[in-house]
Amino acid sequence: MKNNRTFLDKLLDGAEVKWIPLGDVADYEQPTKYLVNSTVYNDNYPTPVLTAGKTFILGYTNEDEGIYFASKSPVIIFDDFTTANKWVDFDFKAKSSAMKMITSKNEKFALLKYIYYWLNTLPNNQTDGDHKRQWISNYANKLIPIPPLSVQTEIVKILDALTALTSELTSELTLRRKQYEYYREKLLSFDSLGRLNTEVAKKKLIDLAYFQNGKGHEKNIDEKGLFIVINSKFISTNGTVKKYCNEQIVPLFKDDILIVMSDLPNGKALAKTFFVKKDNKYTLNQRIGRITVKEDSELLPSFVNYFLNRNNQLTKYDNGTDQTNLRKDQILDVEIPIPPLEEQQRIVSILDKFETLTNSITEGLPLAIEQSQKRYEYYRELLLNFS
Repeated sequence: MKNNRTFLDKLLDGAEVKWIPLGDVADYEQPTKYLVNSTVYNDNYPTPVLTAGKTFILGYTNEDEGIYFASKSPVIIFDDFTTANKWVDFDFKAKSSAMKMITSKNEKFALLKYIYYWLNTLPNNQTDGDHKRQWISNYANKLIPIPPLSVQTEIVKILDALTALTSELTSELTLRRKQYEYYREKLLSFDSLGRLNTEVAKKKLIDLAYFQNGKGHEKNIDEKGLFIVINSKFISTNGTVKKYCNEQIVPLFKDDILIVMSDLPNGKALAKTFFVKKDNKYTLNQRIGRITVKEDSELLPSFVNYFLNRNNQLTKYDNGTDQTNLRKDQILDVEIPIPPLEEQQRIVSILDKFETLTNSITEGLPLAIEQSQKRYEYYRELLLNFS
């Protein structure tokens, strides 16, 4: 597979590739019969409710009528406005009527999985404000290359294998993150620390650290800027989504602990922390708190970072209905255990390993997943380039 043209030529073996309007090889169906009635979801319910967007599975329902049995007949779900699409081979219900369900008119001529992979090579040429239904007005008219069925089968087989590798890595990451959460809760619980032979003191954060709020950077954002702006999106994505600025409006320094102070109801960013490991690299945006430990001979900043991260003393302020805005006094009121320094270091060492494995974008599983996805996309482009 090092030479795309040679490999495709070998697959084709001189056979003709037909270019046919997508609407002539694929059917669509509105999801009207499969729409969920209630948005009261529960993870213990059996049937997933789907959207074609990034969220994909919105939740689970116990409704037992109007289920699409994709386990028997797989389908592509296609967002008619954004063109986002997903391959689905399990039973489901749908949330939005703006979604179309795509099937092959004839699997002996055009494999649906082949159509799915080809769809994802297409650029999104939508413009802002374009609210047309994309399938009928645009996608159904696009010409899809249709090689012989044996060639389609081989292409699907290769891309399925690459997709499976990424899925396996993603499942592994999910498992490791659950382990990380388990050990973090266990290692940092008051009960666990209370079992140490030496007495563990408890103090309020106000007695242990200084606090500062960030400032607005919206007018200073520059994609070529020198400093990374620490905002809630940066922290919630573990540093993968970045904005830059040329001025350190609120400078940050090594061992600073940064914490998200505002989030939507039931959000996953509230009280999530970021630990600064380098001077002169970051600047602090508004609604992100900066915590600086007063005396690191008593309390390791890295230990405080792990203890505060999504701590239930702070997440309890999320009522599930309104946006949560943590106040300075609420953060400084958090009670922190102070075990011996050697115990703090032991805990930090264990959690550092989990952090690298589950969240690092330069090593660990996130990097492996990114590389696997790029490998899949690379071969997908090569294998489906018949022009």
